Amino acid sequence: MPPLLKTYLMPDVSAVQFAIKTTVAMMLALYIAFYFDLERPYWALISAAFLQVRPMSGMVIEKGICQLGGTFVGAVAGVAIMALFAQARVPALMTLTLWIALCTYVGSLWRNNYTYGCLMAAVTAMLIVVISSGSTPAGIFDVAVARLTELGLGAICATLVSSLLWPSRVGGHLARQADTVINRAFSHAALRLEASDDIPAMQVALRESLGALTVVETDSQAARFEGPEGPGRIRASHVLTRRSLRFLASLHALHQLLHDHAERLDPESLAIAREMAARFRDAEQVTGVPEARRHLQALRASLHERDAESDALSPLDRRLRLGLREVLGHALVMLDAREAIAAPGTYRLRAGPLAWHRDHLAAGINALRSALVFAALALFWIVTAWQSAMVAMMLGTLFSAFFASRDNPVAVTLMFYKGMLAAIPSAFVFGHVLLSQVHDFALLAVVFGTPLFLGLLGASNPATMGYCLAFTIFNILLTMPGNDMDFSFDSFANRVVAVLIGLTTVVTAFRLLPGLGTKLRRRRLIHAISRDIHHLRRRSINQSEARFSGHMADRLLQLAQHDDQLAEQQRHLFILGLTGLDVGSAILRLRHQLDANPHPEVQRAHQALARALAQAFEQSARGHAPHGVIEAGNRLDEMLQAHDRLPPRRRELLQGLVERLSLSLDRLAETMATRPTATASDAAPAVASSR
Repeated sequence: MPPLLKTYLMPDVSAVQFAIKTTVAMMLALYIAFYFDLERPYWALISAAFLQVRPMSGMVIEKGICQLGGTFVGAVAGVAIMALFAQARVPALMTLTLWIALCTYVGSLWRNNYTYGCLMAAVTAMLIVVISSGSTPAGIFDVAVARLTELGLGAICATLVSSLLWPSRVGGHLARQADTVINRAFSHAALRLEASDDIPAMQVALRESLGALTVVETDSQAARFEGPEGPGRIRASHVLTRRSLRFLASLHALHQLLHDHAERLDPESLAIAREMAARFRDAEQVTGVPEARRHLQALRASLHERDAESDALSPLDRRLRLGLREVLGHALVMLDAREAIAAPGTYRLRAGPLAWHRDHLAAGINALRSALVFAALALFWIVTAWQSAMVAMMLGTLFSAFFASRDNPVAVTLMFYKGMLAAIPSAFVFGHVLLSQVHDFALLAVVFGTPLFLGLLGASNPATMGYCLAFTIFNILLTMPGNDMDFSFDSFANRVVAVLIGLTTVVTAFRLLPGLGTKLRRRRLIHAISRDIHHLRRRSINQSEARFSGHMADRLLQLAQHDDQLAEQQRHLFILGLTGLDVGSAILRLRHQLDANPHPEVQRAHQALARALAQAFEQSARGHAPHGVIEAGNRLDEMLQAHDRLPPRRRELLQGLVERLSLSLDRLAETMATRPTATASDAAPAVASSR
C-alpha cells in the first residue's frame, strides 16, 4: 500500500496524537492572536506548527529558544537597515540581500536548531524591511514588535501543549534510537566477520545503524532542556557516535583481510572471527544490555586466553586478533553508552562535543543561491509594484535557506511544490468558501482546523512529511486568517499566484545552482581528511584525537546520508571516510606508543611513517596505487630494533598494523579506480525532514 494511502487509512496512534497536539497548539495560538487583535495571526500558527514538527518537550523548547533568538536578532537587523535607509528602498534591499546571504551562510555551517534560528533571523529582517518600507521610525518599530509577538506566541503555545498533552521526552527517543544503532551495527559486524559476500544485507544494516546514529547525534542536544540528566545523555550520545564509527571502520578493515587475504591468515584466526560473528548475532538478539554485555565479555576473555597460547603467529595474524579485540572493546563501550543514554546515573562517561566539519564552499553556494532568489523576487516587486509579491519574497527567503540544509534539496523542494499545489483547492474551499460563513471561533476552529489536521496526520510519517507539511503551511498562507480577512476571489488568486512565483523561483534556483556534485565533494573530502591526518602530529595527543574524531564523526554521518541517495554502484564516499578514519586512528595509536621514545632516529622514522600514510591515503583516494608505506614501516622497525628495547611481540604488532594499512589502502585505490561517480542531480529522491 502506498505510504500516503496507508497514513490515512491505517494511521498510527502516535500520528493521531501528533496531529491533535499540533492542531490544538495552533488553534490556541490563533485564538489568543484574535483576542489581542494581532496584525498577522497566521505567523503564530506557522510558528506553532514548525515547533511541533518534533513534539518532544526538549526539542520544542530548544527550537523555541532558537526561533525567538533568531527572531530577535533579525528584528534588530531589520530595524538597523531601515534606520540607515528608511527613504532609500533600493539600498535597503541590497543590504537586506547581504544579510540574508550571511544568515544562510552561518546556518549552513551550524547544525541542529541553530540553523533554524539563522533562518528566522533572515525572514524576520526581510519582513520588517519590506512591510515597513516607507513607514515612519515608530511604524518600523511597531512592525518589529508585532513579528516578535506573533512568533513568540506560537512558541509559547507549542511548548505549553507539548508539555501537557501526551508529553514525550527526548531521553526515551534517544534510547530507542540507540537500540537501533547497536542492534543493526552488531548485525553488520556479524556479516563482516563472516567474510560474507552479501553486500546488500551489509549495506542495509549499515544504513539503518547510521541513520539512527545521525538521529541520536542530531537530537541529543535537546536533552539539556529535560532536567539535570540531560548533559549526561549528551555525553553518552557523543561516546556512542565516536565508538560506533570506530567500530564500523575497524570492521571495514577486518573484512578486507578476512575476505581478500584469508589464505595469508591462520585457520584458528578465521575460526575466532566466525565465533565472534556468532556472538554478535547472539548479543543482537538477547533482551537487555547486561545480557549482551555478558556475551561479549565472555568472548573477550576467551580471546585473551587464545592469544596467550599462540606464539607462532605472523604479524598480520597478530594484528587481526588485536583488531578483533579492539572491535569487542568498542562494542562494550557502545553498550555502556546505550545504558548511560537510558539511565544517565548508571554510567558517567566522559566525552567532549564533536568538532563539526564545516564546508565553507558549500555554505557559500547556499548563501549565493539565497541572495539571488531574494534579489530576483525583490526586483520583481519593485518593477511590478504588486503588493502580493511580498508573499513571494517571504517564501523565497524562507525556503531557499530552509532547503539548503537538506540532503537533497531539489527533491525536497519538488515535494513541497506538490504539497503546495494540493493546498490550493483545499484553501479555497475551507479557507474562503466555508470560512466566509463562520461567525464564531469554535466553528472557525472546526472548519479551518480540518485541512490542518489532515495535513498534520501525514506529516508525522517521514515518507509523506514533505507533501503533508507543505499542505499544512500553504493552507495557512493562502488563507491568512485574521480579524479583518478578505474573502474576495481576487485576493485569494493573488496569493496563489504569489505562492507559485515564490516557490517556482526556489525550485529554479536549486536546479540552476544545485550545490556540490559528487566529484567535487570527493576532492574536498580527500583534501579535508588528508589535512587533518597531516595535522595529527602538530597538537597534543588528546587535542589531536578530540579534533580528528569529531571532524571524522561529523563527516561520516553526512557522507552516509549523501551515499544513501546514490545508486548502489556509485556509493564510495563513505568508504573513503571509513578508510580515512582508520588511517588517522592508526597514526594516533602509533603516537600513544612512540611519542615517549626520546631517540631522534626513532622519532624521524615515526614522522616519516605518518607522512607516508597521509600521502598514501591521498593517492589511494584518487585511484592511484599507494607507495612508501611498507618502506616507511620497515625503516621504523629497524630504528626500533636498533635504538629501543621494545618487546618483539609489540614490534610484530606494529609490523602487522603497517601491513594491514597497506592492504587496506591498496583495496581503496582499486575501488576508487573502478567506482563510477554521480552528480548531485543523479541522486535518488530523499525523504524530506525537518529539524
